[in-house]
Amino acid sequence: MITIHLKYEIDADKLEDFEEYGRRWVRLVNRFGGTHHGYFLPSESDSDIAYALFSFPSLAAYEQYRSDSMSDSECQQAFDLARETRCIKRYERRFLRPLDDLS
Repeated sequence: MITIHLKYEIDADKLEDFEEYGRRWVRLVNRFGGTHHGYFLPSESDSDIAYALFSFPSLAAYEQYRSDSMSDSECQQAFDLARETRCIKRYERRFLRPLDDLS
């Protein structure tokens, strides 16, 4: 399994747009065979930082999702939402693996 950690720098004045973007991607990642663990939005800390976590069974499955998302109309609409509203200033993507044996 591979888990993708996204750190977003967002426009705090466009939080509602970012929330809509997140709602769309939770559904889309799950539709493409991943497991979305949610978006985590600013609360009592920095007002312009948000996070997302989602997993795929393998790096190959994630790469297939990335490829398929480029030609999917709903994915393109989500990308367009972020571009048009400019709710995302920048983001960082990290790939993580779980520690399986906790004994």
